[in-house]
Amino acid sequence: MSSTKSAVVLASHNRGKAKEFADLLGPFQVTMLTLADFPHLPEVEETGVTFEENSRLKARAISLATGKIAIADDSGLCVDALDGAPGVYSARYSEEPGIAATDPKNNAKLLLALNTVTGEDRSARFCCCITAMAPSGASITGHGFWEGHIADAPRGLHGFGYDPLFLDPETGKTAAELLPEEKNTRSHRHAAVADLLEKWPEFWARCRQQK
Repeated sequence: MSSTKSAVVLASHNRGKAKEFADLLGPFQVTMLTLADFPHLPEVEETGVTFEENSRLKARAISLATGKIAIADDSGLCVDALDGAPGVYSARYSEEPGIAATDPKNNAKLLLALNTVTGEDRSARFCCCITAMAPSGASITGHGFWEGHIADAPRGLHGFGYDPLFLDPETGKTAAELLPEEKNTRSHRHAAVADLLEKWPEFWARCRQQK
């Protein structure tokens, strides 16, 4: 196997997230790029009805457009009492015609939807799916979940999205009350990355053999 580094594209503009992946994939001689390195690429429309479908759509589109292995993720909040909503529409939950969704509006809509639901019936989970795909179509997918409940009111100053409402049962804190480093070790994204990395060596070897 060549010792030359191979570039992998993370379907994100987040350099911090790219550095995390670069560190994790260090033993595989990877140079991590982001969408910022490909400003000409159009936005990939998330038309899937599951997190896995969306992560695969994005990974495939970016991989084919760049000719490199691409890593893409999709995540959101699934509430049992709402039949899994907001789900893949988590970021757009409060969107209206001509009016974009915002985190505060999403949280307010969620609380309103659960105003008659109490106690254990407010169970929910954060879900994350991460797909790595090569231009050949070879792929692996990692899944991660964070079980919890929806609080009666927002709490905490950290995080984003639904973090102020998501209660972690082990700590009794919302995700927004946890310090970032504490949240990162418990989160659905951390679990999905770990799942993906378990499958990475075989995937990487297969991709290198196809070159």
